[in-house]
Amino acid sequence: MMMIEQFFRPDSVDQALELKRRYQDDAVWFAGGSKLNATPTRTHKQIAISLHDLELEWIDWDNGALRIGAMTRLQPLHDARYLPAALREAIGFIYSRHLRNQSTLGGEIAAQQQESVLLPVLLALDAQLVCGDGETLSLENYLADPRDRLLTEIIIKDPFRPCATRKVSRSQAGLTVVTAAVALTENGGICIALDGVADKALRLHDVETQSREGTQLEQAVANAIFPQDDIRGSAAYKRYITGVVVADLYADCLMAGEDVV
Repeated sequence: MMMIEQFFRPDSVDQALELKRRYQDDAVWFAGGSKLNATPTRTHKQIAISLHDLELEWIDWDNGALRIGAMTRLQPLHDARYLPAALREAIGFIYSRHLRNQSTLGGEIAAQQQESVLLPVLLALDAQLVCGDGETLSLENYLADPRDRLLTEIIIKDPFRPCATRKVSRSQAGLTVVTAAVALTENGGICIALDGVADKALRLHDVETQSREGTQLEQAVANAIFPQDDIRGSAAYKRYITGVVVADLYADCLMAGEDVV
């Protein structure tokens, strides 16, 4: 197994990008480090470019939008005032306080591991990502084509839209079956995001435009996903439980929206 042999600590984003251009695929971004040292996301690259001195650990508000530096660690983020309740709850799904103190929000996004409890709520809240070269793109577009970008900032323009999330697992520290998040949009629309039923987190755009009356939403979700049988459960169980959870979350969002009004 290869080990990291060179460790660089640039003190600016420009320096970090220059190092990545120089070493390209031989180098890996080093944020909190929790993913680089653990299976299945353990790195086999020999050069690490640390992001610790880039001053990317902060939380800010800008005209109602929530802005979070990519190096912000999950535990301080969880403890921050005025954080969207669903995002706070999703951070709490990571059961280990030690991991929450080590892991960064940008690192969780960039790792794209199969069990990501944060990606659904970030997708449902329509998170935007800012990269070191100035590019801004949606989280959904980033997941479709990550290209080893340097993430510097996460922006949630409408952080307090009604949103709810839930994780279904065998035990608190056990394998996650599915993580789901649902949010309501200003124009009466709905965002549905899932992790655990495909090879990466995804939005159910087709379902979002369908009828949500009675059990129709539950059935539409079950019909829209194609999970695999594995130790977490059968494909039939995953389709069933995901439909039930999404329908419940939608009901929670409707109740939250009424409370706001």
